[in-house]
Amino acid sequence: MGSKNQGSDEAHPLPPSSTPYFPERSPSLCHLHSDQAIPLNANPPLRPLRCCTCHSVLNPFSTVDYAAKIWIYPFCFTRNHLPPHYASISDENLPIEKHTSPLVFIFVVDTCMIEEELSFLKDLVTYNSLLSGYVSADGYEDCALELFREMKSRDDRIRIDEIGLTTMLNLTAKLEIGYYGRQLHCFMVKTANDLSGFAVSSLIDMYSKCGCFQEALRMFSGYRGVVDLVSKNAMVAACCREGKLEMADDLFWTEPELNDAVSWNTLIAGYVQHGFEQEALKLFVCMADNGFRWNDHTFASALSACSGLKSSKLGKEIHAWVLKNGMTSNPYIVSGIVDVYSKCGNMCYAKSVHVATGSENSFSVSSMITGHASHGNLTEARKLFDSLTEKNAVVWTALFSGYLKYQKCEAIFELLGEFTAKESIVPDAGILISVLGACSIQAALDPGKQIHAYILRNGIEIDKKLFSALVDMYSKSGSITYAEKLFKSDYDRDIILYNVMLAGYAHHGHENKAIQIFNEMLEKGMGPDAITFLALLSACRHSCLVELGEQFFYLMEKVYNVLPEIEHYACMIDLYGRANQLDKAIAFMRKIPIESDTILWGAFMNACRVNGNAVLAREAEEKLLKLEGHIGDRYVQLVNFYAAEGDWDEVCRIRKKMKGKEAKKTAGCSWLYVENGVHIFISGDKAHPRAEAINCTLALLTEELYLISRASAGIII
Repeated sequence: MGSKNQGSDEAHPLPPSSTPYFPERSPSLCHLHSDQAIPLNANPPLRPLRCCTCHSVLNPFSTVDYAAKIWIYPFCFTRNHLPPHYASISDENLPIEKHTSPLVFIFVVDTCMIEEELSFLKDLVTYNSLLSGYVSADGYEDCALELFREMKSRDDRIRIDEIGLTTMLNLTAKLEIGYYGRQLHCFMVKTANDLSGFAVSSLIDMYSKCGCFQEALRMFSGYRGVVDLVSKNAMVAACCREGKLEMADDLFWTEPELNDAVSWNTLIAGYVQHGFEQEALKLFVCMADNGFRWNDHTFASALSACSGLKSSKLGKEIHAWVLKNGMTSNPYIVSGIVDVYSKCGNMCYAKSVHVATGSENSFSVSSMITGHASHGNLTEARKLFDSLTEKNAVVWTALFSGYLKYQKCEAIFELLGEFTAKESIVPDAGILISVLGACSIQAALDPGKQIHAYILRNGIEIDKKLFSALVDMYSKSGSITYAEKLFKSDYDRDIILYNVMLAGYAHHGHENKAIQIFNEMLEKGMGPDAITFLALLSACRHSCLVELGEQFFYLMEKVYNVLPEIEHYACMIDLYGRANQLDKAIAFMRKIPIESDTILWGAFMNACRVNGNAVLAREAEEKLLKLEGHIGDRYVQLVNFYAAEGDWDEVCRIRKKMKGKEAKKTAGCSWLYVENGVHIFISGDKAHPRAEAINCTLALLTEELYLISRASAGIII
C-alpha cells in the first residue's frame, strides 16, 4: 500500500481560483478513511488531493462553507474519464450547491476507488445524489433500479425520503413503466412520506406518461390542498399530452396568478403539437402582454407554429426578434428558423441562416435536407448530406424521408446499404419507417419481411408509428392475412393503426371487414378523421356500394365535422362511375365547392370513359391538358379519344402540340424483386443486362407450354 503513495509531485496546472494553492504532497484519495473525513461545518485544509493511480491533482475546495459549494477542476481525464452519470459535476468551474454531498464527487472523479473504501460515504444524501445521476443519464436505468433496491435493503440505517422517491418516479415516467410507478406510489403512502407539490407533480407526470391519464387527474384532484405551481404545470402538460386542450386551457386560466413562464410554454407547445398553430401564436402574443418574457422554449414552439402555417411573414418577425436579442447561438432556435423558411419555399433565406451558424448543427442540416427534398431538389439534399463529416440519426432520417416522399424506392434501399456499411448503430424507427414505406410502394414482401426480422433480431423498440408501418407494408404487399394477424395482436391500437387496417381491407376488397373495423373504432370512443373516411369510401368504390358510400360521405361532414378534401370528392365520382351512374357523377361534380384539379378531372374523365360518354370524357381530358400540359400521358390519352372517333385532323393537331411542348409519355414498366434487387422491364427494351438469359428461359417456357397444350388436346407429337 505504501508504494501506491509514491506518485509524482509534479503539480498539474489548475484554473484560476480564489483559493491559495499548495503544490505539496497530499494524502491519496485511496487512503482517506472515515476518521479523516472533514466535518461539514469546518473549513477544509487548503491543499490539493492527488489520485494515487493517475496522479491527477484535485483542488475541490473554495473559501466559502465546505458544505455549501465544491469546485471540481477536470484537467486529467485522459485515463479517468468523468462517468456520464455524474453530469451534475460542472466542467466549467461552476460551484455545486449543497443539495448533494461534496465528498461523493471527490471520490467519483477518482474512479480507481473500490467499493469497500466508499462504504463510509453511504448515507441518504450520497445515495440520492448517485440515484439522480443515474436517472438523468441515458443507459444507466438498470443501475438506478439496482441502487434503489440497495437503498431499500438498508432500511435499518437509511429511510428513503421524498427526494429519492421523486427521482425514481421520474425514471418510471422516462421508461413508461406504469406498474412500477404504482408500486412507488403505494410505497410512498405506506411509509407515510408527506407529499409536497414536487412529489404530486412527479406522480402526475408519471401517470400521464405511462398512459394513465385518469389516475393523473385523480392525483391532482385528490391533493388539491397542497397543489402548487409545479403540480398545476404538470397537470396542464398531462392534458396537452392527452390531447385534452380544452381542459388544459381551463386549468391554465384557473388561478392565473400562479402561472409562470413554464405554464405559458407548456400550453403553447401543447397547441402546436396538436395542430392548433393559430391558437398557439395568439397565446404567444398574450404571454408578452401579460408581462412574461419569451425564452428559448417559447421561440421553439412559436417557430414550429409558423412552420405548420407556412407563414413566412411571422417567421421573419420572430427571426428579427431573435437577432435583436442575440439568441442565434441556440441550435434549436436556429433550426426552427431554417425550418420555417424551408417549408415556406424560401431556401435562399434558409441557407443563409444555416451558413451563419458556422457549425454542423444537425437539426439545422436536417431542416435544410427536408426543405430541399420537399421541393423536389433531391440532388441538393444529397449534396448537403454528403458534405457532413459526421452524420447522426436526424440527418439520415431526413434524407430517407425525402426519398420516400418522391417514391425513390431504389435510392432508399441503396441508402440503407450505405447506412449499414458506415454506421455501427442500428437504424432508428424513422429510418425503418421509410424503408418499410418503400417496400409498401413496390409491394416487395420479401424485403419487408427481412426488415421485420431485423427489427425483432436487434430488439428495436416497436413504437406505434413503426408498428403501423409494418401492418401497412404487409397489407400493401399482398399479405393481408399477416397484416390482420399483427393488427389483432396484443398492441395498443390508435387511430393511425385503425386507418392503416381500414385502408388494407379496402385495398383488398374486404368491405365488410372494413365496416366492422370502423364500428370497433366508434365503440372505443375514437373519432374518425379524413383518412378514415377516405379508406371507407375506397372500400365502397371497389365494391360499387353507392348507398353506403353516400351514407359515409354524409356522416363525414354532417356528423363528425370532417371537411371533405379533393380525394374524397374524387372517390365519390369514381364510385358513381364504376356503378354506371354517370348522371350522379355529373351532378356531384357540379356541386363540389372547391376548385377542381387534376385529381377530380381525372376521376371524372375515367367515369365518362367507363360509361361510354366519349364527348364528356374528351372535354375532361382537354381540361386536364390545360392543367398538366407538360405531361405526355395527357396528350396520348386525348389522341386515343380522337382516333377512336376517326377525327384525324384533331389527332394531328394534338400530336403537333405535344411535340411543340416537348412533352414525353412516361414509359410503362414492370418490375420484379429478385436476389435483393429490383429489376425494371420496359416493353420492347433489350437493355437489361440479363436480357439474353431471360429471353432464353422465356423461349424454353413457351416451348414447354406449347407441348403441354398439344398433349392435353390429344395431339400426338
